[in-house]
Amino acid sequence: MDLRDVQSRRLAQDNQRKQRLGRARLAALASLLAAVVITLAIVIGNTGGSSSSKHHSVAKRTTTKPTTPTNAAASASRTAVPILTYYVINSPPPGSSAPADLYTPADQFASQMNALKAAGWHAVTLDQVQAYWSQGKSLGSGKPVVISFDNGYASQYTNALPVLKGLGWPAVVNLQVNGLSPSQGGMSDSQIRGLLAAGWELDAEGVTHTDLTTVGTTQLQSETTTARQTLKSRYGVPVNWFCYPLGTYNDSVVAAVRSAGYVGASTIVPGWASSKEDRFRLPRLQVAANTSSSQLLSQIAAAQNDGPPPSSSTRPGLA
Repeated sequence: MDLRDVQSRRLAQDNQRKQRLGRARLAALASLLAAVVITLAIVIGNTGGSSSSKHHSVAKRTTTKPTTPTNAAASASRTAVPILTYYVINSPPPGSSAPADLYTPADQFASQMNALKAAGWHAVTLDQVQAYWSQGKSLGSGKPVVISFDNGYASQYTNALPVLKGLGWPAVVNLQVNGLSPSQGGMSDSQIRGLLAAGWELDAEGVTHTDLTTVGTTQLQSETTTARQTLKSRYGVPVNWFCYPLGTYNDSVVAAVRSAGYVGASTIVPGWASSKEDRFRLPRLQVAANTSSSQLLSQIAAAQNDGPPPSSSTRPGLA
C-alpha cells in the first residue's frame, strides 16, 4: 500500500469520526430541547390551572345570593299590620245627635295608647308600612300598628297629638281639601302643620266629604286627583294614600284613585292590612265608643282572622 492509499484511508476514518460526533451532539441538543419544552408545558399548565381555579372561585363568590336580605323581604311581604281609625278625641257634647262611635274621650284614648305600648305595639305610618312591604325596610322592634284619624277634627291636634308625642309615635291624618272649618270643630291650617311637624303622615280624603260611588266622572277625578295635588302643594309633603270618604267605593272609584297616582287606599272594612291583598282596599278597625283598653287589644287580635275587604262597599259609614 503506498503512501497515498494510507493518507486516503486515514482521511476517510477522520470523516467518519466527525460525522458520529456531529450526530451525537445533535441528539444531545434534541434531548435538551425536549426537556425544556416539557418543563415549559408543565409550568404553563400549572399557571393556567391556578388562574382557572381563581376565576372559578370568583365566579362562585359573584353568583352566590345573599340570604339575609332575601329572607327579610320575604318576611316583610307576609306581615300584616292593623290600622286603627279614630275621629273626635273628646266626649260628645250634651244633646249631640252625632253617632256615639264618632267620639273617643281623651282620657280613654290615652289609656288605649298606653295599653298598646304595654302590649308591645308601636305606631308607624302607611308610608313606612309600604317601605317595609316593598323593600324590607325595618319597622323597628315590636308589633307595628297604624293609628289613623279622619275628617280633620281639632281634637286630633289638641288631645291626640300630646298623647302620641309623649310616646314618640306618629299617626296618619286623612284630610279633605274643603274640610271642616275651625268654627265647625275642624283643625286650623297651623294645627295641621303642627301635626306634620310632629311626624304625622298626610293622606287625602277627597275634596269634599262625598260618597264617591254616587258622583260623575268629572267630580270623581277632582275628588281624587285634585285633592292629592292640592294637599301636596299646600303643605309640601307627599300624599301617597287615599281614604274613601264614608268608606264607600266600587271599581270605578278604585280605578280613579289608581289613576291619580296614589300608592293605595283605605276602607272601613275591619281586618288587618296585608301586602298580599289589594292595597287599594286596605281594611281598618274603627274604634267604637267606650272601648276599654283590654277590649281594644281583643278587637285587634280578633280582626287578624278577618278576610280581605269586598271588591265594593256602598254602605256609608263614619269615615
